[in-house]
Amino acid sequence: MTQDMKREFADRQELIAYVRQQFPEAEARDSHVSPTLGGRKAAETALKQVDPAKYTSTRNFLNGAVTRLSPYLRYGVLSLAEVRDIVLAKVLHQEDVVKLINELGWRDYWQRLYAELGNGIWQDQEPYKTGYTASQYSETMPEDIIEGMTGLVCIDSFSRELQETGYLHNHQRMWMAAYLVHWRKVRWQAGARWFLAHLLDGDPASNNLSWQWVASTFSHKAYFFNRENLERYTKAVYCRDCPLYGQCDFEGSYEYLEAKLFPLGEKVDRTGGSKSWNRPKKGR
Repeated sequence: MTQDMKREFADRQELIAYVRQQFPEAEARDSHVSPTLGGRKAAETALKQVDPAKYTSTRNFLNGAVTRLSPYLRYGVLSLAEVRDIVLAKVLHQEDVVKLINELGWRDYWQRLYAELGNGIWQDQEPYKTGYTASQYSETMPEDIIEGMTGLVCIDSFSRELQETGYLHNHQRMWMAAYLVHWRKVRWQAGARWFLAHLLDGDPASNNLSWQWVASTFSHKAYFFNRENLERYTKAVYCRDCPLYGQCDFEGSYEYLEAKLFPLGEKVDRTGGSKSWNRPKKGR
């Protein structure tokens, strides 16, 4: 009979040491420990700190008032209905919470779609709209992206943050996915597997269909961005220190980048903007 695992610890460091001892293969693969605390108490603390109105107005910025509730929702520590009821009680005007409630609704939608598709969540739901076929994309993650050695300060920072913390802001996920698929011509499945290996909130439903939305296999257009878009929503935190500033892969207008990335493709999403990682195009 398998012995039950220990449940009581003097502190978090003792817990971490115990888990490392119990799972040596995982420790050898990746020794990073996320600063995010698990458990119901931590989830309740995070939920109390949610400001729905600030979320609505700032969520697209890296320093915006995002909820950071996704890991707790992913593992059932919090329920969607519970979060809905708490945030509704926080506001005097319901319009202040509409955006956050909508995002909870999309999460529920992804899960229902996953229940219908099963392992089909790993298959292209539609052909690419980029002018390329699936066979023209690599199935291997580039080592320079994994190692954070592309030379692009933003992309390298995203890679390190993903692997060291288990978290990326919504916009960081979109930018990384777009770079991998559209600039590096890697199949979205490779990127989706990489994200799931590191994200604390990673699940095939939200993760895979969001990758497909960026790639254009679950959307009528591909998503891409330019340096101006990234600089705006990050307050230039990466661009100001990048030696490639002014000559990086993301320089130029959307028209210029569209012609460069998709010379044979359909017209793509030029907004570069604030679509949710966990949301398809309206009308899907």
